[in-house]
Amino acid sequence: MSLLAVLLPSGLVLLLAYRLYGGLLARLFRLDPDAATPAVTLRDDVDYEPIPPQLLLGQHFSAIAAAGPIVGPILAGVAFGWLPALLWILVGSILVGGVHDFAALVASIRHKARSIAELVRDHMSQRAYVLFLSFVWIALVYIIVAFTDITAQSFVGRQVLEDGASVSGGGIATSSLLYLALPMVMGLCLRFGRMPLWLATAVFLPLVGLAIWGGQKMPFDLAATLGTTDATAQKLWGVALLAYCLVAAMVPMWLLLQPRGHLGGCFLYVALAGAAFGLVASDAALGGLFGGDATIRYPAFTGWQAANGQSLVPMLFITIACGACSGFHSLIASGTTSKQLRRETDARPIGYGTMLLEAMVAVVSLCCVMVLAADSPLTKQSPNFVYALGMGRFLETLGVPATLGVSFALMAFTTFVYDTLDVCTRLGR
Repeated sequence: MSLLAVLLPSGLVLLLAYRLYGGLLARLFRLDPDAATPAVTLRDDVDYEPIPPQLLLGQHFSAIAAAGPIVGPILAGVAFGWLPALLWILVGSILVGGVHDFAALVASIRHKARSIAELVRDHMSQRAYVLFLSFVWIALVYIIVAFTDITAQSFVGRQVLEDGASVSGGGIATSSLLYLALPMVMGLCLRFGRMPLWLATAVFLPLVGLAIWGGQKMPFDLAATLGTTDATAQKLWGVALLAYCLVAAMVPMWLLLQPRGHLGGCFLYVALAGAAFGLVASDAALGGLFGGDATIRYPAFTGWQAANGQSLVPMLFITIACGACSGFHSLIASGTTSKQLRRETDARPIGYGTMLLEAMVAVVSLCCVMVLAADSPLTKQSPNFVYALGMGRFLETLGVPATLGVSFALMAFTTFVYDTLDVCTRLGR
Protein backbone atom coordinates (compact mmCIF):
# COMPACT_ATOMS: atom_id res chain seq x y z
CA MET A 1 0.00 0.00 0.00
CA SER A 2 1.16 3.52 -0.78
CA LEU A 3 1.84 6.22 1.80
CA LEU A 4 -0.52 8.49 -0.11
CA ALA A 5 -3.38 6.18 0.81
CA VAL A 6 -2.72 7.29 4.40
CA LEU A 7 -1.48 10.84 3.98
CA LEU A 8 -4.19 12.29 1.73
CA PRO A 9 -7.24 10.86 3.61
CA SER A 10 -5.68 12.01 6.90
CA GLY A 11 -5.34 15.54 5.59
CA LEU A 12 -8.92 15.50 4.30
CA VAL A 13 -10.29 14.23 7.63
CA LEU A 14 -8.46 16.98 9.55
CA LEU A 15 -9.68 19.66 7.13
CA LEU A 16 -13.29 18.51 7.43
CA ALA A 17 -12.97 18.36 11.21
CA TYR A 18 -11.84 22.00 11.28
CA ARG A 19 -14.68 23.14 9.05
CA LEU A 20 -17.49 21.12 10.66
CA TYR A 21 -16.60 20.30 14.25
CA GLY A 22 -14.50 23.44 14.74
CA GLY A 23 -17.41 25.53 13.47
CA LEU A 24 -19.78 23.81 15.90
CA LEU A 25 -17.43 24.49 18.81
CA ALA A 26 -17.11 28.15 17.82
CA ARG A 27 -20.90 28.49 17.95
CA LEU A 28 -21.11 26.71 21.31
CA PHE A 29 -18.45 29.03 22.78
CA ARG A 30 -20.37 32.05 21.38
CA LEU A 31 -17.27 33.83 20.11
CA ASP A 32 -17.91 37.56 19.67
CA PRO A 33 -15.73 39.41 17.11
CA ASP A 34 -16.64 42.77 18.69
CA ALA A 35 -15.75 41.86 22.29
CA ALA A 36 -12.60 43.56 23.61
CA THR A 37 -9.94 40.96 24.42
CA PRO A 38 -7.44 41.28 27.31
CA ALA A 39 -4.66 41.88 24.76
CA VAL A 40 -6.44 45.16 23.92
CA THR A 41 -7.72 46.24 27.34
CA LEU A 42 -4.52 45.34 29.25
CA ARG A 43 -1.97 46.17 26.54
CA ASP A 44 1.55 46.90 27.86
CA ASP A 45 3.64 45.87 24.80
CA VAL A 46 5.68 43.47 26.95
CA ASP A 47 3.36 40.56 27.70
CA TYR A 48 0.00 41.92 26.47
CA GLU A 49 -0.07 42.96 22.82
CA PRO A 50 -2.76 42.25 20.17
CA ILE A 51 -1.29 40.88 16.95
CA PRO A 52 -2.71 39.62 13.63
CA PRO A 53 -3.90 35.99 13.70
CA GLN A 54 -1.45 34.92 10.99
CA LEU A 55 1.43 36.09 13.22
CA LEU A 56 0.00 34.44 16.32
CA LEU A 57 -0.85 31.20 14.51
CA GLY A 58 2.76 30.30 13.74
CA GLN A 59 3.92 31.28 17.19
CA HIS A 60 1.29 29.19 18.96
CA PHE A 61 1.75 26.24 16.59
CA SER A 62 5.48 25.98 17.07
CA ALA A 63 5.17 26.48 20.84
CA ILE A 64 2.58 23.76 21.50
CA ALA A 65 4.07 21.24 19.08
CA ALA A 66 7.63 21.04 20.42
CA ALA A 67 9.11 17.60 19.78
CA GLY A 68 5.84 15.81 20.60
CA PRO A 69 4.47 15.23 17.06
CA ILE A 70 7.88 13.92 15.99
CA VAL A 71 9.13 11.81 18.88
CA GLY A 72 5.79 10.34 20.06
CA PRO A 73 4.44 8.96 16.75
CA ILE A 74 7.82 7.46 15.83
CA LEU A 75 8.26 5.71 19.18
CA ALA A 76 4.67 4.44 19.23
CA GLY A 77 4.72 3.46 15.56
CA VAL A 78 7.86 1.37 16.02
CA ALA A 79 6.51 -0.21 19.22
CA PHE A 80 2.91 -1.05 18.24
CA GLY A 81 2.63 -0.55 14.48
CA TRP A 82 1.50 2.44 12.47
CA LEU A 83 -2.28 1.79 12.43
CA PRO A 84 -3.09 2.28 16.15
CA ALA A 85 -0.77 5.29 16.19
CA LEU A 86 -2.55 6.83 13.19
CA LEU A 87 -6.03 6.24 14.61
CA TRP A 88 -5.15 7.84 17.93
CA ILE A 89 -3.51 10.85 16.23
CA LEU A 90 -6.67 11.58 14.22
CA VAL A 91 -9.38 10.71 16.73
CA GLY A 92 -7.56 12.17 19.72
CA SER A 93 -6.60 15.43 18.03
CA ILE A 94 -10.08 16.10 16.65
CA LEU A 95 -12.23 15.08 19.61
CA VAL A 96 -9.94 15.49 22.62
CA GLY A 97 -6.78 17.56 22.16
CA GLY A 98 -8.25 20.19 19.85
CA VAL A 99 -11.34 20.71 22.01
CA HIS A 100 -9.18 20.99 25.11
CA ASP A 101 -6.85 23.59 23.56
CA PHE A 102 -9.73 25.63 22.15
CA ALA A 103 -11.57 25.61 25.48
CA ALA A 104 -8.46 26.55 27.47
CA LEU A 105 -7.82 29.56 25.22
CA VAL A 106 -11.44 30.77 25.39
CA ALA A 107 -11.53 30.28 29.18
CA SER A 108 -8.41 32.40 29.57
CA ILE A 109 -9.54 35.32 27.40
CA ARG A 110 -12.86 35.35 29.28
CA HIS A 111 -10.88 35.75 32.54
CA LYS A 112 -8.50 38.62 31.70
CA ALA A 113 -6.00 36.27 29.98
CA ARG A 114 -5.07 34.69 33.27
CA SER A 115 -3.37 31.30 33.36
CA ILE A 116 -5.09 28.00 34.04
CA ALA A 117 -3.52 27.94 37.49
CA GLU A 118 -5.17 31.25 38.36
CA LEU A 119 -8.51 29.96 37.12
CA VAL A 120 -8.12 27.01 39.48
CA ARG A 121 -7.66 29.48 42.35
CA ASP A 122 -10.96 31.17 41.43
CA HIS A 123 -13.04 28.00 41.16
CA MET A 124 -11.39 25.50 43.53
CA SER A 125 -9.88 25.47 47.02
CA GLN A 126 -6.63 27.12 48.09
CA ARG A 127 -5.05 23.69 48.62
CA ALA A 128 -5.98 22.63 45.08
CA TYR A 129 -4.47 25.87 43.76
CA VAL A 130 -1.15 25.34 45.58
CA LEU A 131 -0.92 21.70 44.51
CA PHE A 132 -1.78 22.54 40.91
CA LEU A 133 0.70 25.43 40.81
CA SER A 134 3.44 23.18 42.24
CA PHE A 135 2.71 20.53 39.62
CA VAL A 136 2.81 23.12 36.83
CA TRP A 137 6.16 24.47 38.03
CA ILE A 138 7.72 21.01 38.24
CA ALA A 139 6.35 20.12 34.79
CA LEU A 140 7.80 23.29 33.26
CA VAL A 141 11.22 22.64 34.79
CA TYR A 142 11.11 19.05 33.53
CA ILE A 143 10.21 20.17 29.99
CA ILE A 144 12.99 22.77 29.95
CA VAL A 145 15.60 20.26 31.15
CA ALA A 146 14.51 17.52 28.76
CA PHE A 147 14.30 19.71 25.67
CA THR A 148 17.55 21.51 26.49
CA ASP A 149 19.32 18.16 26.54
CA ILE A 150 17.70 17.06 23.24
CA THR A 151 18.71 20.30 21.52
CA ALA A 152 22.26 20.28 22.91
CA GLN A 153 22.66 16.69 21.69
CA SER A 154 21.90 17.75 18.11
CA PHE A 155 24.69 20.38 18.27
CA VAL A 156 27.52 17.87 18.68
CA GLY A 157 28.88 14.91 16.76
CA ARG A 158 28.20 13.95 13.17
CA GLN A 159 25.41 11.91 11.55
CA VAL A 160 26.51 9.70 8.65
CA LEU A 161 23.86 9.18 5.96
CA GLU A 162 23.20 6.10 3.86
CA ASP A 163 25.07 7.54 0.86
CA GLY A 164 28.20 8.23 2.93
CA ALA A 165 27.57 11.98 3.31
CA SER A 166 27.43 13.41 6.80
CA VAL A 167 25.61 16.15 8.68
CA SER A 168 27.63 18.05 11.26
CA GLY A 169 26.17 18.86 14.65
CA GLY A 170 28.29 22.01 14.60
CA GLY A 171 26.54 22.97 11.37
CA ILE A 172 23.15 22.58 13.04
CA ALA A 173 24.45 24.78 15.89
CA THR A 174 25.49 27.50 13.42
CA SER A 175 22.12 27.38 11.67
CA SER A 176 20.33 27.55 15.01
CA LEU A 177 22.30 30.58 16.19
CA LEU A 178 21.56 32.37 12.93
CA TYR A 179 17.91 31.37 13.30
CA LEU A 180 17.80 33.11 16.68
CA ALA A 181 19.46 36.29 15.38
CA LEU A 182 17.26 36.73 12.31
CA PRO A 183 13.93 37.12 14.21
CA MET A 184 15.41 39.85 16.39
CA VAL A 185 16.39 41.84 13.31
CA MET A 186 12.92 41.15 11.87
CA GLY A 187 11.29 42.36 15.10
CA LEU A 188 13.23 45.64 14.94
CA CYS A 189 12.25 46.10 11.28
CA LEU A 190 8.57 45.49 12.08
CA ARG A 191 8.60 47.72 15.15
CA PHE A 192 10.71 50.70 14.13
CA GLY A 193 11.05 50.31 10.36
CA ARG A 194 7.29 49.84 9.93
CA MET A 195 7.99 47.01 7.50
CA PRO A 196 4.79 45.21 6.41
CA LEU A 197 4.47 41.67 7.67
CA TRP A 198 4.29 40.19 4.17
CA LEU A 199 7.51 41.94 3.16
CA ALA A 200 9.30 40.89 6.36
CA THR A 201 8.22 37.30 5.75
CA ALA A 202 9.38 37.45 2.11
CA VAL A 203 12.79 38.78 3.19
CA PHE A 204 13.56 36.81 6.34
CA LEU A 205 12.09 33.39 5.53
CA PRO A 206 14.55 32.81 2.64
CA LEU A 207 17.31 33.95 5.01
CA VAL A 208 16.32 31.11 7.36
CA GLY A 209 16.77 28.71 4.42
CA LEU A 210 20.14 30.30 3.70
CA ALA A 211 21.11 29.81 7.34
CA ILE A 212 20.33 26.09 7.04
CA TRP A 213 22.49 25.79 3.94
CA GLY A 214 25.30 27.94 5.35
CA GLY A 215 25.40 26.15 8.68
CA GLN A 216 27.03 23.06 7.17
CA LYS A 217 29.54 25.29 5.38
CA MET A 218 30.56 27.06 8.60
CA PRO A 219 30.08 24.52 11.42
CA PHE A 220 30.56 25.81 14.96
CA ASP A 221 32.11 22.69 16.51
CA LEU A 222 32.36 23.59 20.19
CA ALA A 223 34.26 20.39 21.07
CA ALA A 224 36.96 21.08 18.47
CA THR A 225 37.12 24.78 19.36
CA LEU A 226 37.70 24.08 23.07
CA GLY A 227 39.65 20.86 22.55
CA THR A 228 37.21 18.80 24.60
CA THR A 229 34.92 15.79 24.13
CA ASP A 230 31.45 15.81 22.58
CA ALA A 231 29.96 14.92 25.97
CA THR A 232 31.52 17.98 27.60
CA ALA A 233 30.53 20.18 24.66
CA GLN A 234 26.94 18.95 25.00
CA LYS A 235 26.89 20.02 28.66
CA LEU A 236 28.28 23.45 27.75
CA TRP A 237 25.63 23.86 25.07
CA GLY A 238 23.03 22.95 27.68
CA VAL A 239 24.23 25.77 29.95
CA ALA A 240 24.25 28.22 27.03
CA LEU A 241 20.71 27.25 26.07
CA LEU A 242 19.48 27.76 29.63
CA ALA A 243 21.10 31.22 29.66
CA TYR A 244 19.33 32.00 26.37
CA CYS A 245 16.00 30.90 27.86
CA LEU A 246 16.49 33.24 30.83
CA VAL A 247 17.08 36.25 28.58
CA ALA A 248 14.40 35.31 26.04
CA ALA A 249 11.79 34.98 28.79
CA MET A 250 12.26 38.62 29.84
CA VAL A 251 12.58 40.54 26.56
CA PRO A 252 9.44 42.11 25.06
CA MET A 253 7.38 39.77 22.90
CA TRP A 254 7.77 41.95 19.79
CA LEU A 255 11.57 41.61 19.88
CA LEU A 256 11.90 37.82 19.81
CA LEU A 257 8.86 35.69 20.63
CA GLN A 258 6.49 37.06 17.99
CA PRO A 259 8.83 37.30 14.96
CA ARG A 260 10.59 34.06 15.88
CA GLY A 261 7.27 32.28 16.30
CA HIS A 262 6.07 33.60 12.94
CA LEU A 263 9.25 32.60 11.11
CA GLY A 264 9.31 29.26 12.89
CA GLY A 265 5.70 28.60 12.00
CA CYS A 266 6.27 29.49 8.32
CA PHE A 267 9.40 27.37 8.30
CA LEU A 268 7.44 24.43 9.66
CA TYR A 269 4.68 24.95 7.10
CA VAL A 270 7.36 24.69 4.42
CA ALA A 271 8.71 21.52 6.07
CA LEU A 272 5.23 20.01 6.13
CA ALA A 273 4.51 20.98 2.52
CA GLY A 274 7.93 19.77 1.38
CA ALA A 275 7.39 16.37 2.95
CA ALA A 276 3.91 16.10 1.42
CA PHE A 277 5.13 17.01 -2.09
CA GLY A 278 8.09 14.69 -1.65
CA LEU A 279 5.76 11.84 -0.76
CA VAL A 280 3.64 12.54 -3.82
CA ALA A 281 6.73 12.63 -6.02
CA SER A 282 8.12 9.41 -4.55
CA ASP A 283 4.84 7.50 -4.67
CA ALA A 284 5.09 4.10 -6.30
CA ALA A 285 2.05 4.83 -8.46
CA LEU A 286 3.98 7.68 -10.07
CA GLY A 287 7.19 5.71 -10.40
CA GLY A 288 7.20 5.98 -14.18
CA LEU A 289 7.23 9.77 -13.92
CA PHE A 290 9.35 10.37 -10.85
CA GLY A 291 11.17 7.07 -10.40
CA GLY A 292 10.31 6.92 -6.71
CA ASP A 293 8.87 4.48 -4.23
CA ALA A 294 6.74 5.31 -1.18
CA THR A 295 5.40 1.88 -0.33
CA ILE A 296 4.44 1.10 3.28
CA ARG A 297 6.76 -1.61 4.57
CA TYR A 298 6.36 -1.46 8.33
CA PRO A 299 3.64 -3.68 9.91
CA ALA A 300 0.32 -1.98 10.59
CA PHE A 301 0.01 -3.74 13.95
CA THR A 302 2.80 -5.50 15.83
CA GLY A 303 0.81 -6.65 18.86
CA TRP A 304 -0.64 -5.48 22.13
CA GLN A 305 2.77 -5.54 23.76
CA ALA A 306 5.97 -3.92 22.53
CA ALA A 307 9.34 -5.69 22.47
CA ASN A 308 10.27 -4.05 25.77
CA GLY A 309 7.13 -5.45 27.44
CA GLN A 310 5.11 -2.23 27.48
CA SER A 311 1.37 -2.59 26.84
CA LEU A 312 -0.44 -0.69 24.11
CA VAL A 313 -2.94 0.51 26.70
CA PRO A 314 -2.05 2.96 28.16
CA MET A 315 1.41 3.51 26.59
CA LEU A 316 0.10 4.44 23.14
CA PHE A 317 -1.93 7.34 24.56
CA ILE A 318 0.93 8.49 26.77
CA THR A 319 3.60 8.26 24.08
CA ILE A 320 1.57 10.15 21.45
CA ALA A 321 0.52 13.24 23.37
CA CYS A 322 -0.92 14.97 20.26
CA GLY A 323 -4.41 13.67 20.99
CA ALA A 324 -4.37 14.14 24.75
CA CYS A 325 -5.71 16.82 27.06
CA SER A 326 -2.25 18.36 27.24
CA GLY A 327 -1.74 20.44 30.34
CA PHE A 328 1.24 21.99 28.59
CA HIS A 329 -0.97 23.17 25.72
CA SER A 330 -3.34 24.80 28.21
CA LEU A 331 -0.39 26.62 29.78
CA ILE A 332 0.67 27.98 26.39
CA ALA A 333 -2.90 28.95 25.46
CA SER A 334 -3.54 30.72 28.77
CA GLY A 335 0.01 31.92 29.46
CA THR A 336 1.14 33.69 26.27
CA THR A 337 -1.36 33.19 23.44
CA SER A 338 -4.40 34.63 25.23
CA LYS A 339 -2.42 37.81 25.94
CA GLN A 340 -1.95 38.40 22.19
CA LEU A 341 -5.36 37.40 20.80
CA ARG A 342 -6.78 40.35 18.84
CA ARG A 343 -10.38 39.10 18.51
CA GLU A 344 -12.33 36.28 20.11
CA THR A 345 -13.05 34.73 16.70
CA ASP A 346 -9.30 34.25 16.18
CA ALA A 347 -9.46 31.55 18.88
CA ARG A 348 -10.88 29.01 16.43
CA PRO A 349 -7.93 28.82 13.99
CA ILE A 350 -5.38 29.32 16.75
CA GLY A 351 -6.88 27.16 19.50
CA TYR A 352 -8.39 24.38 17.38
CA GLY A 353 -6.68 24.69 14.01
CA THR A 354 -3.13 24.49 15.32
CA MET A 355 -3.92 21.23 17.12
CA LEU A 356 -5.01 19.75 13.80
CA LEU A 357 -1.84 21.09 12.16
CA GLU A 358 0.16 19.33 14.86
CA ALA A 359 -1.72 16.14 14.04
CA MET A 360 -0.67 16.49 10.40
CA VAL A 361 2.97 16.86 11.46
CA ALA A 362 2.50 13.70 13.53
CA VAL A 363 1.14 11.83 10.48
CA VAL A 364 4.17 12.87 8.40
CA SER A 365 6.47 11.76 11.23
CA LEU A 366 4.68 8.41 11.30
CA CYS A 367 5.29 8.10 7.55
CA CYS A 368 9.03 8.13 8.32
CA VAL A 369 8.46 4.85 10.20
CA MET A 370 6.03 3.36 7.69
CA VAL A 371 8.62 3.33 4.89
CA LEU A 372 11.05 1.26 7.01
CA ALA A 373 11.28 -2.52 7.00
CA ALA A 374 10.38 -4.22 10.29
CA ASP A 375 13.99 -5.38 10.78
CA SER A 376 15.59 -2.07 9.75
CA PRO A 377 18.37 -0.93 12.13
CA LEU A 378 16.89 2.57 11.90
CA THR A 379 14.01 1.47 14.14
CA LYS A 380 16.52 1.46 17.00
CA GLN A 381 17.83 4.95 16.25
CA SER A 382 16.73 8.11 18.10
CA PRO A 383 13.38 9.50 16.85
CA ASN A 384 14.82 12.83 15.70
CA PHE A 385 17.34 10.98 13.49
CA VAL A 386 14.62 8.72 12.06
CA TYR A 387 12.54 11.82 11.32
CA ALA A 388 15.48 13.63 9.73
CA LEU A 389 16.37 10.68 7.51
CA GLY A 390 12.75 10.18 6.47
CA MET A 391 12.30 13.86 5.64
CA GLY A 392 15.62 13.84 3.80
CA ARG A 393 14.42 10.89 1.74
CA PHE A 394 11.13 12.60 0.87
CA LEU A 395 12.84 15.90 -0.05
CA GLU A 396 15.55 14.15 -2.06
CA THR A 397 12.84 13.11 -4.53
CA LEU A 398 12.28 16.81 -5.23
CA GLY A 399 15.97 17.23 -6.08
CA VAL A 400 17.09 18.46 -2.64
CA PRO A 401 20.53 17.00 -1.72
CA ALA A 402 20.33 14.45 1.12
CA THR A 403 22.67 16.44 3.38
CA LEU A 404 20.59 19.61 2.98
CA GLY A 405 17.33 17.68 3.44
CA VAL A 406 18.50 16.10 6.71
CA SER A 407 19.83 19.47 7.94
CA PHE A 408 16.46 21.01 7.07
CA ALA A 409 14.64 18.32 9.05
CA LEU A 410 16.93 18.65 12.07
CA MET A 411 16.41 22.41 12.02
CA ALA A 412 12.64 21.83 11.89
CA PHE A 413 13.04 19.65 14.97
CA THR A 414 15.11 22.22 16.87
CA THR A 415 12.72 24.99 15.76
CA PHE A 416 9.89 23.26 17.61
CA VAL A 417 12.08 22.81 20.67
CA TYR A 418 13.45 26.39 20.69
CA ASP A 419 9.97 27.86 20.71
CA THR A 420 8.96 25.62 23.58
CA LEU A 421 12.08 26.31 25.64
CA ASP A 422 11.77 30.07 25.98
CA VAL A 423 7.96 29.98 26.20
CA CYS A 424 8.25 27.52 29.11
CA THR A 425 10.74 29.82 30.83
CA ARG A 426 8.44 32.80 30.31
CA LEU A 427 5.54 30.82 31.78
CA GLY A 428 7.70 29.84 34.74
CA ARG A 429 8.59 33.50 35.24
